[in-house]
Amino acid sequence: MSMQEPPIVFGTEDLLLSLCNSVSRVLNVATGSHIHYSGMVQRISKTCLKPDIGCFVLFDGGFSGLVIINFTAQAAMELYETYLLNMGMSKADLVTSFTSDEVSNVMGELMNQVVGDFTGKVRRELQTQITQNQPKMLVLNKQVIMSVDANLDKPEARRVTFYTAKNNIFYLELAVDRTEFIKLVDFDVEVPDATALMAQSHDGVPAPRAPAPAADTDTDDFLKSLGM
Repeated sequence: MSMQEPPIVFGTEDLLLSLCNSVSRVLNVATGSHIHYSGMVQRISKTCLKPDIGCFVLFDGGFSGLVIINFTAQAAMELYETYLLNMGMSKADLVTSFTSDEVSNVMGELMNQVVGDFTGKVRRELQTQITQNQPKMLVLNKQVIMSVDANLDKPEARRVTFYTAKNNIFYLELAVDRTEFIKLVDFDVEVPDATALMAQSHDGVPAPRAPAPAADTDTDDFLKSLGM
């Protein structure tokens, strides 16, 4: 008599691990350096945007959630520089301040690639669809902490520490509705081509340029929505 195998269940920590792997995978390819994350995860009560650069993305569909990455100035500048240098740009052409719009543009594009990689894995591995908004970057050169309400019914929030090649630190925060995915039947998971991923990552950001005037309006509207 054969014993029935327990079902395979994917919960919050599995989603978090998948997201962390997307962050390290995309940034490793984009910057040509080693980005890794802590083996420990924090349970947190709420997600916040913090100095020096905060970035957030809302997603919806098969499940709802919020992704925030808070970069220190040192981590943001290291990722900005190594990414563009890896693309063949000259160091003399790079900006030197993390408050520059060019840094925000590049970090926003990297965030977009990370979330795109994550949503692709959700589609392949969990067989459901999620959509996300355009990443929002906010330079916080003052000690301001802002909460972002993702309108989740039963939220679960986690924080993971990441380290750059130079041991600069940034933090990823994930808030999702409490949910589980239970595997009912076996299915084949499509494995993306690594060469295509690398080409896509390097095609992401054009030469740095000043943002369109509408970007300032978007930022002003966002700050107004937060009561600032």
